[in-house]
Amino acid sequence: MSPSPPAPSVSPLVVGIDVGGTKTHLRALAGGHRVADRVRSSGGWRPHDPVAAAGWLAALVADALPAGVRPAAVAVGGHACETPRQCAQIRTALQLHFDAPALVVGDAELLVPAAGLDKGVGLVAGTGSVAVGRTADGTPVQVGGWGAVLGDEGGAAGLVREAARAVWAAHDRGEAPDALAEGLLAAFGVAEVPALGAALERAGEMSAEWGRHAPALFAAAEAGSPLARGVIAEGGRSLAALVGRLASRGVAVDDVVVAGGTILAQSALYDAFVAALAERVPGARPTPLRAAPVEGAIALSRSLL
Repeated sequence: MSPSPPAPSVSPLVVGIDVGGTKTHLRALAGGHRVADRVRSSGGWRPHDPVAAAGWLAALVADALPAGVRPAAVAVGGHACETPRQCAQIRTALQLHFDAPALVVGDAELLVPAAGLDKGVGLVAGTGSVAVGRTADGTPVQVGGWGAVLGDEGGAAGLVREAARAVWAAHDRGEAPDALAEGLLAAFGVAEVPALGAALERAGEMSAEWGRHAPALFAAAEAGSPLARGVIAEGGRSLAALVGRLASRGVAVDDVVVAGGTILAQSALYDAFVAALAERVPGARPTPLRAAPVEGAIALSRSLL
């Protein structure tokens, strides 16, 4: 009797998940074969409740994979997963759902591996702003990301806040409203500059509500507003300062991977950041992220095997 042929090898199934503030992208691969690729709302994501967050992620995986298929590794980049302790708690809870290694990091940590790099800085300037990296011993470091009221400089919400401040200062100097003032008045639906304060205060979810008016700032800059151009230039300097803070804390900043809907959509902000970075951190190489961030989660998932 001839011996039985060897069983075909089966590539391990790796799952990567990018949980953003608005949408979540799950991708599952077995070798080079894409088993699942789903984008859905991030509604229900509760990163400050580890058990609930892990259950939400497990349900997401179960819904995306074919019946009876289980992952060999899972890596997650989670929006608002702000500290190593918080991420570790979600990971511990998640591993109760799968007999497989898991990793949970902040979503900005997906940028460097998504760009095919082993080390560097991930910088996000979307609605908010944040920069992340790791020291030589692997310790994660995050700077920025403090929300629309206290921070998010260079993100859409922070830019709108600073634009309003610039307009108020010009008003206090007795200057006539320029293109920036007129753009903000129209965006917030108020008749005069002093009313902007109440309009901003009435905003519910401040980061999202303020941030959606950022196009008025960039339109005013294109129209020639010195105030708008000054706000954008300062936003670029603030983003470069985040990278500088990481450098001062021992993070390798040779490569800076840039992502976020605001900075990648607005060349004026990106150019301001690049110019400020060259001055603040000479030698740092900024690169816009062209791959989907979920590719970083896939790379991290493979590293767990």
